[in-house]
Formats: sequence, C-alpha cells, structure tokens
Amino acid sequence: MSADLSWPHGVAKRVLEEVDSTNAEAMRIASEITGPTWILAKRQTAARGRRGRAWANPEGNFAGTLVMRPIESPDQVALRSFVTALALRDALVLATGRPEAFALKWPNDVLLNGGKLAGILLETTGQVGALTLVIGIGVNLAEAPPPGDVEPGALAPVSVAGETGVRIAPEEFLDLLAACYATREASFTTHGFAPIRTAWLASAAHLGAPIRARTLTDEYHGTFEGIGPDGALILTTGSGPLHLPAADVYF
Repeated sequence: MSADLSWPHGVAKRVLEEVDSTNAEAMRIASEITGPTWILAKRQTAARGRRGRAWANPEGNFAGTLVMRPIESPDQVALRSFVTALALRDALVLATGRPEAFALKWPNDVLLNGGKLAGILLETTGQVGALTLVIGIGVNLAEAPPPGDVEPGALAPVSVAGETGVRIAPEEFLDLLAACYATREASFTTHGFAPIRTAWLASAAHLGAPIRARTLTDEYHGTFEGIGPDGALILTTGSGPLHLPAADVYF
C-alpha cells in the first residue's frame, strides 16, 4: 500500500491535554462535526476497551478516536474495524520500517512480535441512515501496561519502544495514522470489503493454526480458517465449520 502522508483533506483534528475517554468525547461532539474528525488525548482518565474493560494508557502512548458519519448499513459500517487495523499496521510499519514484526489478531488487535500492541473499539450511535461511528484506538507507543493490568489468558502487552527501540510521539503517530486510514478508507468505499479482507488475511496472526474462541456463552476449539465476507471468524471444529460474528480469541 502507498499512502499520501499529508494530512487528509476535509478531515479535522482536535488535540486535548486530558479527557476521560476519547470515545466519550467523540460522542459528545458528534452533533457538531462537519466531517471526519480525529481526537487525540495526551492523557485519558477513564479509557476503556471492548466489553467495558479498562484500557491502561501510560504516558506517551497513543489514545485517539476517529468520529465520522458513514452512509452504509450497520453491518458494513462494522467492517471498518478491519479497515482501521490495516491502517494501524500501515502506520506502524512506516514508523518502524519492520513489516515482518506486525500481525493482526481477529477481531481488533494489532500484535508486535507476538505481543499485544494495539486495540480498536468501534461504537455507534443514532439511527440507520444517520449513524455516527466512533473508532477508538489505543497503541502502546512508549510503554506497555503492567502484566497485572491484563486479563488472565490474554497476550502479554508490548510497546513499540520496548520491542523496536523506535520512539514516536503520539501526535506524530496520528499524522501517519490519519494518512494511512484515509488511503484504506478510500479503498473500502470505492471497492468494498473484498480487498480489505484479502489484505487483512495476508497479515493475520495464527491463520491455519489451532485457536480458542470464547463467546459470552460458549467456548470453541478449532483451526482458524479465515474471515468471511461479513468479517465473521471462520473456525473449523471437530463438528464442522463455525462462523462467529463476535468472540474473544486465544492462541
């Protein structure tokens, strides 16, 4: 992928010294925005991840949110988690020059040398036809949170600085990420999910390997075969193939 690394035309940027959560701030300003808007917080006091989990955010790490008003149906809007993951990987490769070090973990994590580096949280509000999409992104640029802050069984957290020695400031990283996201977004809106899906699978962690997938009610063991046209996890188990639209994955 080649990206224009200038700030994307028509996209706004807000940099805050401190906020409770960039996603919460995005929801608060949703009615004011006139186009896609990035929000960067130098410090968050109530950051959160998927399913309401706390998200540790040491100083120097990236905490940002993109808020926008997409026109697609909700199921298509949700596919932007994969668009975002690819853009994150693109930006990280540009920052470090190490494409081989980064992998994508379904549904919404970016890995560095096998450890968890970044997470993505999508939230929506409003009605069909007038949706607001909020894409929250956390990246351990400077420091990984302590292992005790991570849920049992989860991948160990890592940081860009700790694994590669590269130090990049959050606002500098935002400039890279915004440009990379604009390129991937243009692909998605022009060509649909198919090329995004192909690119995501090319960097997927543990593709073709045994994994464990846990939903709110069940746990499944099988081989990770890929993702479907709807973004669902495809898992081959002893009783046949499964398509899981939502789950936590463990290696």
